[in-house]
Amino acid sequence: MPSTYLSRTVSSASNRRTWTLSAWIKRSSAEGNQSILTSRTDGSNYSTIRLEGGKLHIFDLVSSSFNYQIKTNRQLRDFNAYYHIVVAFDTTQSTASNRVKFYINGEQETSLAESSYPAQNYEGFINRNRDHYIGQGGNLGDKFEGSMSHIHFIDGTAYTPSSFGSTDSTTGEWKINTSPSVTYGTNGFFILKDGNSVTDQSGNSNNFTVGGGTLTKTEDNPSNVFATMNPLNHYTGQTFEAGNTVVKTISGNAVHQQFVSTLGISSGKFYWELKNHLATTSSSRIGISSENVISNPANLTGSDGHVGDDPQSYGYVASSGNKETNNSSSSYGNSFTNGDILMVALDMDNNKLYFGKNGTWQNSGDPTSGSTGTGSAFTVTSGLTYFPACSILGGGGESYQFNFGNGYFNTTAVSSAGTNASGNGIFEYDVPTGYTALSTKGLNL
Repeated sequence: MPSTYLSRTVSSASNRRTWTLSAWIKRSSAEGNQSILTSRTDGSNYSTIRLEGGKLHIFDLVSSSFNYQIKTNRQLRDFNAYYHIVVAFDTTQSTASNRVKFYINGEQETSLAESSYPAQNYEGFINRNRDHYIGQGGNLGDKFEGSMSHIHFIDGTAYTPSSFGSTDSTTGEWKINTSPSVTYGTNGFFILKDGNSVTDQSGNSNNFTVGGGTLTKTEDNPSNVFATMNPLNHYTGQTFEAGNTVVKTISGNAVHQQFVSTLGISSGKFYWELKNHLATTSSSRIGISSENVISNPANLTGSDGHVGDDPQSYGYVASSGNKETNNSSSSYGNSFTNGDILMVALDMDNNKLYFGKNGTWQNSGDPTSGSTGTGSAFTVTSGLTYFPACSILGGGGESYQFNFGNGYFNTTAVSSAGTNASGNGIFEYDVPTGYTALSTKGLNL
């Protein structure tokens, strides 16, 4: 949540010349400045590591003037990925460019928008006996929007990324080392290791507290990234919240608005849920849309931009319970309204799509029936990649809350988790046998 941050007051300063920050972050918004780590005296004197329009920026502000500042040209634009950020700070180095090093996913960033390095042996604010924040800036704003995991702070050593991650020999991707062998030093800490615990795992007992907001636990992590709704498919009147798992309209936009997910499905069997939070449901639809549909912005918004309007888009209509494709609807199941939890099962091995409501599959559907497709809503066109989708007609505050396996609708945990034979994700209702969550692990099962 953008109001959430962690805090700790460092009682005794330690090594302010040499330290390392390692953190895995997943962004959910490109708006504004978003701070990762800050040490603060007041709004005119502080040090922060933050994102500015996706660019990584570190600086010390002294009497409202930059003492040094380093900023990347690279922008972190992928809202479906965890980025591994390492900042190695060592002002004892004789070469200026060695005093602050940025690494992203194991690679040092050498293309810089700002490169005013600190003086040799400069002692900065970080690791000083001051308030330190995770997810909040020196102006007590600039909240981070997204998720963070495995945050290490090393007091007294400048480590390289190889201590915290490595390149996967099969995929070539940068992957996490969940138990690095490092020396933390006096003020070092390790938090957010396997959940939302802010208890220090380094052995130093340098615990943080939640300074504001609600710290929500999520199944989403650097080793298994779950789908969210995609803010890059963003049109007037759409907003995204709760790590892009909630999609919402604002008032004054009485046109169809279609939202689609970050991950698509071309094979396998996948299950997801969403909670209906709509005061007006007459034109609300949930379902899936193909890659061909979402590649054309005109298909996602406007008078005919709803799910089910195109021949490769398949919807379930709130007001009637009908199913719809190619802008043609027919009888299917029960209507749904505010507070209902909807279930979707997509079997791309047999090209069948099923919808359910509050634990019951509509039309006596059986997602485990394979090629028979008992009670399925549609036999979808094969050979395409489909994305979970929903559409809302205007209104203000109308929303859908998606659970792709994180175990939450918005910030509320599922009331009683169902069974999940795949062992991937937490859902309100039982996951059909053979189905899994739409995540990087699920796509590779």
